[in-house]
Amino acid sequence: MGRWIAEFTRALVVEDNASAHTVRNYASDLRQLRAHLLEHGGRGDREEVAVDTVTAAAMRGFLTALLRHNRKSSVGRKLSAAKGFFRFLLRRGVIGSDPTAGILTPKKEQQLPVHLTVDDMLRLLAAPAADTAAGLRDRALLETIYSCGLRVSEVVGLDWADLDLRVGMVHVRGKGGKERVVPIGAAATAALAAYKARVSDLCPRRLVDARAVFVNRRGGRLTTRSVARFVDQYLLASGIMTKASPHALRHSFATHLLNAGADLRAIQELLGHASLSTTQKYTHVHLDQLMRVYDKAHPRA
Repeated sequence: MGRWIAEFTRALVVEDNASAHTVRNYASDLRQLRAHLLEHGGRGDREEVAVDTVTAAAMRGFLTALLRHNRKSSVGRKLSAAKGFFRFLLRRGVIGSDPTAGILTPKKEQQLPVHLTVDDMLRLLAAPAADTAAGLRDRALLETIYSCGLRVSEVVGLDWADLDLRVGMVHVRGKGGKERVVPIGAAATAALAAYKARVSDLCPRRLVDARAVFVNRRGGRLTTRSVARFVDQYLLASGIMTKASPHALRHSFATHLLNAGADLRAIQELLGHASLSTTQKYTHVHLDQLMRVYDKAHPRA
């Protein structure tokens, strides 16, 4: 099984153009499945699992064990990895039947996205220093995520060639290699221009990647982990009590647009969601807000 996991992850990269994040997660999920089968498959001291011996009952046992300690969304992802793996083996004639066929994905718990209020968002955007190169970079970074509703992987992947600040548009490379063009607001445009003028002060030695928009002091492209650290730092500095990740800025973008009357399909396009059902989670946030207003204001509530 270990050899076929390596073949499958290689195919994800070469044939499906899957992101490094997806490949890493799928490989980890499949190694967990292999470890479970070795432990619970009655194989004694054998160090490998023959893929053609995996049964539907064994797969259900794996999912049952996962559900004891994992959220349904996590279990669903691991099942998705297994389904993709066994379909891959079936197409290549390695196995005669798919042990995951007919196994349904656990229904996810309804989770409302964490987002900041408009006031908190404005406080966060104002937190980075306006008189240092690093502060100007961080201000431009936060403004860009919020203005365009970008994923953290998308914002660190931006090149200067992707920005047309004259017309206010950004070319974004999203999940699964999908691309989209989104507008960028005047505040973010101004922050990017101010930062660009001071890039040489931020990394005075040299730019390792001159194409990258957001770079560190060594001149290399920022990582997603660095962005998460910056968001934590500025949340603390601005006194915001909400525990939020960089993705919460994207949620805030969508929630604020919806609350201001934006069309849900337009928000779907801006976020780069393949399905409207993914975007519809923001309607729950909107309805929760409406209910709070109703309960507070209606005399018969």
